[in-house]
Amino acid sequence: GRMYRTGDLVKRRSDGKIDFLGRADNQVKLRGYRIELGEIEAVLEGVPGVGQAVVLAREDVPGDVRLVAYVTGTAGEGALRAAVAAMPAHMHPAHYVAMAVMPLTPNRKVDRKALPAPKAAPVRVAAVAVQAPVKGAAAKIAAIWQRLLGVAEVQPSDNFFALGGHSLLAVQAHRDIKAELGTTRLSITDIFRFPTLEALARHLGDEPVATLVANDRADARVDAMARRRAMRAARA
Repeated sequence: GRMYRTGDLVKRRSDGKIDFLGRADNQVKLRGYRIELGEIEAVLEGVPGVGQAVVLAREDVPGDVRLVAYVTGTAGEGALRAAVAAMPAHMHPAHYVAMAVMPLTPNRKVDRKALPAPKAAPVRVAAVAVQAPVKGAAAKIAAIWQRLLGVAEVQPSDNFFALGGHSLLAVQAHRDIKAELGTTRLSITDIFRFPTLEALARHLGDEPVATLVANDRADARVDAMARRRAMRAARA
């Protein structure tokens, strides 16, 4: 029959069945999207001050796959995030790791397996001054973010998605925040509309009751979409 060059690496077993081994290139599938890691690397290497960039899809926490960028050179994280801002959101690395040099294999190629896991610390676009500690509802939301995102600290100006959040984690955050605060005033779309801790906490105290019905309907639609995306990703 006809065969197609897909870039998939497989082996044929004695019974005729095929086992999938991986990819012949750096393409990965993340939450239903096919991502060519080389495209992200090319954009990062175009940033002034960057020597070399390598992007991996890591699953340091079971079930939570994130893009991690390893970069040599002098470019700051703000410049790196600004460079990928025009790319689709699912192609934005969740973490950036500064490397003095890249680990190499005996063949002088980048040893991707030797690249370190990112530290569990907030990812910020630029250095910020230490802010006042969060209290009340904001502190409870911050604790939920810390658990879901695997970060050690959350400041008021921190952005849920800049810390590594994505649509499926947003659904979990929505449910956990509603349960923790005992509120029906939070719509799942609010996680996207108010992505910083400060903005979300302030919004929870100001949202009119008249929006609750509309919010519940939006929650149902977005939750159903997230479940379908998760099912597609699991089948893939």
